[in-house]
Amino acid sequence: MINYNPKDWFTFIFRFSKVDTFRRLFPLMLAVSVYAGIIAYVELNYLNLAQSEHIRNVGLMHGVLGFVISLLLVFRTNTAYDRWWEGRKIWGAITNSSRNLAIKLQAMAADPQDRQFFRLMIPNYSFALKSLLRENEDFHELDPVLDLKREKHLPNQLAAALYARINAMHAAGKLTGAQLLVLNEDVKALTDHCGACERIKNTPIPFTYSVFIKKFVFFYVMTLPFGWVFSMGYFIIPVVVLILYALASLELIAEEIENPFGTDANDLPIDQICHNIRKHVGELLSADTPEHTASMSGPAASRLS
Repeated sequence: MINYNPKDWFTFIFRFSKVDTFRRLFPLMLAVSVYAGIIAYVELNYLNLAQSEHIRNVGLMHGVLGFVISLLLVFRTNTAYDRWWEGRKIWGAITNSSRNLAIKLQAMAADPQDRQFFRLMIPNYSFALKSLLRENEDFHELDPVLDLKREKHLPNQLAAALYARINAMHAAGKLTGAQLLVLNEDVKALTDHCGACERIKNTPIPFTYSVFIKKFVFFYVMTLPFGWVFSMGYFIIPVVVLILYALASLELIAEEIENPFGTDANDLPIDQICHNIRKHVGELLSADTPEHTASMSGPAASRLS
């Protein structure tokens, strides 16, 4: 994800990054400018269609179609941004669920081995989910706590291991029934967040809808020189290129952010979120036991207050 200062807008005009739509569309804009130049040259010098009222009024069609395209692209970009923002809210909820689970276990788990297990396993869930969403088979970021079967759904295995450990602590008398129910809700929330992320990733914009927009923009731009060349002459070339840049850029932006879990420049900062979860959970479930914290009374407690 690109970090920037939204108030320093003037520099954006002259800034071209590697992911900028201008760079990606430059070959297409160059081809369209050559096409528009050829159409203008042929019509102005050979076909002599300037006297035909029917041909001269073709530009009226583009005014109506331009309004339709604008509505379609607004809906397209809004839909893509909704998916991006929903993904951000889901990963914020994953962060909160991981912290809540670690905070509760910090108070409930007295065994250092249990605390160490959860200190490694809770962040592992976020890293496993990130790898699943990116279809990445490299799981080197996971701490080797369990012997996991990588051909199976990794987040489900980790969630099952978390709940199995909590249930074993309850069976051993380390947790009460009420504490088991409290912890169960946080583990369940992780699985719910995983399903929400998979829903966004595995349900793209309908194919027919996406294809229709691309075809509509293409034919709209390709027919612009036929209707406007008589009133604009060779100035139709930069005009067509500018219109293509505006319309195609919106479609490219929507394509990039509709799946916010990848590694594109404008995707969500999932790597940073996962490392923050590991850092915060590690701080909460450190080697210090609750008994050590509870023993700090008298002068020691007064110094902390």
